[in-house]
Amino acid sequence: MIAPVLLGVVALAVGGCVCVVWAERGGPGSARAVAAVTLAAGKLVHRSQSNRRAGLNGTGSDDS
Repeated sequence: MIAPVLLGVVALAVGGCVCVVWAERGGPGSARAVAAVTLAAGKLVHRSQSNRRAGLNGTGSDDS
C-alpha cells in the first residue's frame, strides 16, 4: 500500500523538476505554472526544516 503512494510522490517530484527546467528554457504557460508551484513547495519544505532545526538547537522558549 505504501509503495504506490511513494512512487506517486516521486513521480510528482520528478515531473515538477522537469517542468522547472522546461520553464527556464521558455516552455509553455502550463509548464511555468507547475514550475511555480514546485518552487513554492520547495520553499515551504525548506522553511519547515529550518524551523525544526531551530527548535532542536534549544532556541525555543519551551523548557520542559
